[in-house]
Amino acid sequence: HHGYVPRPCFTEMTWVEIIGWIGAFEILLAFGLNSFQRISSDSYRFQLLNLTGGILLIINSAINKIYPFTFINSVWVLVALIALWKRYRAKK
Repeated sequence: HHGYVPRPCFTEMTWVEIIGWIGAFEILLAFGLNSFQRISSDSYRFQLLNLTGGILLIINSAINKIYPFTFINSVWVLVALIALWKRYRAKK
């Protein structure tokens, strides 16, 4: 039993793990819905799922000090913000 630390069960997840899973789910949901033509890649729903999912994954990866994932999700969020801004400006 040297150094063995049992993994907490699902009900004992930390808030950091929970928001990481929610963020991952949101991004995969956006990808899946878009891939099966349920939502368009230029829709608010698609971009908002990517934006909020990316923000949650940034928090999770930064706290866990997994900086390559913090970087990629920061770019993901930036792209979503730019797309949302362009769509908003086009509607005016």
